[in-house]
Parts: sequence; structure tokens; C-alpha cells
Amino acid sequence: MTELLKSITSMANIRHPIVDVHTHVYLPRYAAELRARTSAPRILNWTNGVKTEERLLILDGEPSGGRPIGPQYWDRDEKLEFMQRHGINISFVSSANPWLDFLPADRAQTLAHELNDNLEEYCATSPPAEGFSGLKTLYGFGLLPLVPNVEVSTIIQTIEHLKSLPHIRGIIMGTKGIGKGLDDNALDPVWDAIQAARLVVFIHPHYGVDSTAFGENDNGHVLPLALGFPFETTIAITRLILSGVLDRFPDLRLLLAHSGGALPQLSSRLASCIQHDPIVANRLKHDARYYLGQLYFDAVAYGSEELTFVSRTISRASAFKNGGGNIDAPAGSARLLFGTDHPFFPPLEASQKWPSVENNLAAIRSMAGVDSKPEHQANILGLNALRLFDLHDQVYT
Repeated sequence: MTELLKSITSMANIRHPIVDVHTHVYLPRYAAELRARTSAPRILNWTNGVKTEERLLILDGEPSGGRPIGPQYWDRDEKLEFMQRHGINISFVSSANPWLDFLPADRAQTLAHELNDNLEEYCATSPPAEGFSGLKTLYGFGLLPLVPNVEVSTIIQTIEHLKSLPHIRGIIMGTKGIGKGLDDNALDPVWDAIQAARLVVFIHPHYGVDSTAFGENDNGHVLPLALGFPFETTIAITRLILSGVLDRFPDLRLLLAHSGGALPQLSSRLASCIQHDPIVANRLKHDARYYLGQLYFDAVAYGSEELTFVSRTISRASAFKNGGGNIDAPAGSARLLFGTDHPFFPPLEASQKWPSVENNLAAIRSMAGVDSKPEHQANILGLNALRLFDLHDQVYT
């Protein structure tokens, strides 16, 4: 047997992890904060005359009076049971929206510190990842006090604190920044500190788009979640690109929720509009499509065709730096990462496994160009995450 064949055979026999990068928690301290509130966001007791239950209301006027909430939102054992049921080895857990957006600056600073410490304990005391020596089952995305009127120095101090927490490997943030969006130049010192700390930034929507666009018919949460959230992400990241953030901080590690919304689909239209607009035509160092290759995308899209399109759009990015070239298929699959969005999207009826999770797994495994290449499947399902969060060498050395 040749050395090359031995190497290939050895790789085939290696067990690769499934890693979930999009999974949420409302830590008990945060849930208590929401229960104490009288307006959204809040947790309230809801009754229909027959039963009373707790409901989560994250926005005023939310359809259906919010959504039922229970232990799966904060109980770590429920998270671990969900992971075991679906064969997930490691999860990177993030506080769910709306984070600290609704708080005054002083309270946001205090609560960010407390919640980050709580999440470190939540992860540090989780069991070892079975079969993957040196790794825990749970790691986390911390919080920054990103609210209006906060001192930027306070945000930097929180980043320094996060660096001291070994199981916190990134930050989750919404699209508002400190009030003016992610393209606010006042955030440059924050981006600089995050880049230097090598923390992954998980950008997640919360506010959606103007709800009047959804009309008056009662369609539950479908339009805000299916369209409003991805459109919010699309606008926020486009603004960030146009502001030159990715030129000034090229080593930022930005992970976009919901496969980047509509950004991959609209990236060529975006590039054309930039090219023909004298205000922005010469602002960026590269064609807008190049920057998609600088981003990471969760694979929470539920369809193989959609994921294939995202992957191919990422794959061509380098061609727009060098003035032309071939599509690099591995580059696309190297920027996609498996996620579940737990505890959201539970089955409507009791089920052994969640259809939303099974659909995501099936979509990855049946992507064109990935379905016949186990190594690409292994990358998207887990290895990309270990590399992104600087944990790969702890397993594969």
C-alpha cells in the first residue's frame, strides 16, 4: 500500500464531529431580567382561559402573543439531551435576541459581565465531547454592552474580559451596533479589538423589516422569520461592506446567521449598483463580491439547492480580487457551518427528532459537489467550526 493510499485510508477511518454553531440559550439570570419587565422584550404569563403558560414576547405586536417558552430555553440538560438525540458532539451556544439592546448603558455593562461569567461556567462544567479528547461539549458566544450612550472604552473592557474566559470563543451581536448600525465609524476601535482577540462575531437579526409590509392577514411568525430576519441581515452586512469595515479589518471573523440572508443572491446586483454609482464606485478596495469570501455562513437554510448556491457564490469570491479565475469549490464549502437554531423551530407534535434539524443535515449531505465528497461534508458539519474557533489542532495533531 502506498503512503498516499495509507493516508487516504487513515482519513476515512477518522471520526469527525458534528458541531452546531447556531444554538441559543436564555440563561436563568437573563430570563429573570425578562420576567421583571412589563413591556417587550419580556416573559409573561399567558392564558387562553383553559391553560396558563409562560410566553416569550421579544417585540411589541408580535404575532400570536409571543411563543411558548419552557426549560428548553435555559436548562442545560435539555440542551445536552437535544444534542445527543441528533448526534451533535459540540455546540457553540449564544444568548438569543434581543441580547442587551433594551437596557440603559450602565445596566447593560453590568449584565454583560455577569452573563458572560455565567455562560463560561455553563460551558466549562459541561461534559467532555465524547470521542474528541481535550474538547468540551459546550462553548459559547459572549455578549457586549452594545447600546446607545455606552462608552466605547467600556466595550473594549468587556472584550478584554471575554479573552480571559477560555470557553467563550466569540461574540453574538445584533445589527444596531451602538445605535447607528454596524457601519458606524465609532465601532472601529471595537472591530480592531475583536480582530486582535481572534473572537468570532456571530451576526444575528432581531428587528426584521417594517412589519406593515407583511399586510393585515394573520400569518403567524412566518413572514417576520422567513423574510424579515434574513432581509435585516442582508441590509446590515451590505452597509458594513459599503463602509469599508472589511477593508480596514480584513482579519475579522464574521459569521452570518441564516446563510447570510439574501446577500449571496443579490451580490452581483450589489456589485453592479456600486460600479455605476459615483458616490461609492471608488470607495472599496475590491469588487463587492470579493467580500463574501471573507465571511462565514451558517448552513441554516433547510435546502440543498440554496446551500449549493451560497457555496458557489462564496467559491467565486477570490476571482474578484485577482481580476479573474476559476471557481474554487472547496473554498465555498470551507465557509459554511452547520447550525440548528435550537430551541426555536420545535416540531408541532412530539417527535424523536426535530424536522428542522434533520432537514439541515440532509441539505448539507445532498449539496451538489458535496454529496459525493465525504471530506466536504465533514468540513461543513464540524471541521470548519473547529478551525474557525481555533480548536482543530486540539483534536487533529
